[in-house]
Amino acid sequence: MAGITQDWEPVVLRKKAPTAAARKDEKAVNAARRTGAEIETIKKSNAGTNKAAKSTATLNTRKLDEETESLSHEKVPSEMKKAIMQARMDKKLTQAQLAQFVPSVQMINEKPQTIQEYESGKAIPNQQIISKLEKALGAKLRGKK
Repeated sequence: MAGITQDWEPVVLRKKAPTAAARKDEKAVNAARRTGAEIETIKKSNAGTNKAAKSTATLNTRKLDEETESLSHEKVPSEMKKAIMQARMDKKLTQAQLAQFVPSVQMINEKPQTIQEYESGKAIPNQQIISKLEKALGAKLRGKK
């Protein structure tokens, strides 16, 4: 048993290393200065500016610029808006009256603004609303007459 010896060196248990945010803390930097540890300071080139937003055209913006296709929502065709106006005037209704028009069973129940958007051609066509208009006005607004 002459070859066995005990190791009496102290074992030091420490907490995990400080995170990046903790190392940048003012207290940690001052403590490092007091102990004489090296402190690295780096000046970031874009710090405090918004140069990333003003950068030159990126790949995505270039693709968008080169895009020739017109990407917009479909609007109410002029034939439909004229047909809605004509049918409404034939029934002697205002846009507000048509929006709240309640015949025995049929009910449009839409905002007057919706009717205005359809008649001005600004609305995005909704087949349910067009169907309600067709029933209330008694006129065919889609397809051939």
